[in-house]
Amino acid sequence: MFGAVIHAPGDVRYEERAEPTIEQPTDAVIRTVAACVCGSDLWRYRGISEVQEPTPIGHEYVGIVEKVGDAVTTVKPGDFVVGGFTHSCGRCATCRKGATCNCENGGGYAGCQAEMIRIPNADGTLVVVPGPVDDDLIPSLLALSDVMCTGWHGAVSARVQPGSSVVVVGDGAVGLCAVLAAATMGASTVIALSRHADRQAVAHEFGATHIVAERGDDGIARVKELTDGIGADCVIECVGTQDARLTAVHACRKGGDIGLLGIPHGDLPLGQLFWDNKGIKGGPAHVRAYLPALLDLVLARTINPGRVFDLELPLSEIAEAYAAMDERRAIKSLVRP
Repeated sequence: MFGAVIHAPGDVRYEERAEPTIEQPTDAVIRTVAACVCGSDLWRYRGISEVQEPTPIGHEYVGIVEKVGDAVTTVKPGDFVVGGFTHSCGRCATCRKGATCNCENGGGYAGCQAEMIRIPNADGTLVVVPGPVDDDLIPSLLALSDVMCTGWHGAVSARVQPGSSVVVVGDGAVGLCAVLAAATMGASTVIALSRHADRQAVAHEFGATHIVAERGDDGIARVKELTDGIGADCVIECVGTQDARLTAVHACRKGGDIGLLGIPHGDLPLGQLFWDNKGIKGGPAHVRAYLPALLDLVLARTINPGRVFDLELPLSEIAEAYAAMDERRAIKSLVRP
């Protein structure tokens, strides 16, 4: 089979790889229907995170089950499935608390930008999509494997409620899905920080009530104008850089809450957070815990998170899929084998 392998910053290749097999009785192997490039993949592509050796890459997928191990009971060959960006057993004490991304027996994959993928812990990871699956729903189903559930996790972490005022820092796919999550949860004011017209259009479509294009002090001043002069009840930070994290802190009102989604780079002003009673929560999303409810919303066509995919390419053009996102020519790239 073929799949994506990152060799060095800026160097992702479409290469022949060994076909995955059942290694444990709890495994499944799926044939990929669609995969995509994640903003977090760009940390390695841009050289911010180290690439020590050629490594298969990617962690988002939908596909059709090809074969299962002897212990697998919830999926079978022929099922169309979606799973989270990490696998989880569903049985350990942590999973039973709903913190599936922190599963005691979980982990990552050997690269999901590939024609086939081995899925450990298949019963605790995969969710069957009732068929037949309409082709136009595939982008939204794929978004559930990461960005939509991650945006939802940010809104949960920031304690978004009906009537809340919300600021979303970051206009990538996760940020746009955070806008959609906040609007779906009933926020009355949803402010997207964005300077790009194409992303602003999607933010409006997803339910943003205001767009703030200014940065720094001017951006914070504009946010406060829209939130009774005090800042937002809830802020969802979707970038991870120190500037973005500080923007989130300053955009949040005293007594408000911040949901952190961006992979952290830089410190937070803990003293200010303490004295201002600002809450901080977040991290990688518990996708498997959120999947059933969000899958229902997608199948009912209540939400359309697949709108974040504005570039679709064959898997063989994975290098261009990365370059387009890196150069901001695409919000998010979808690839099909």
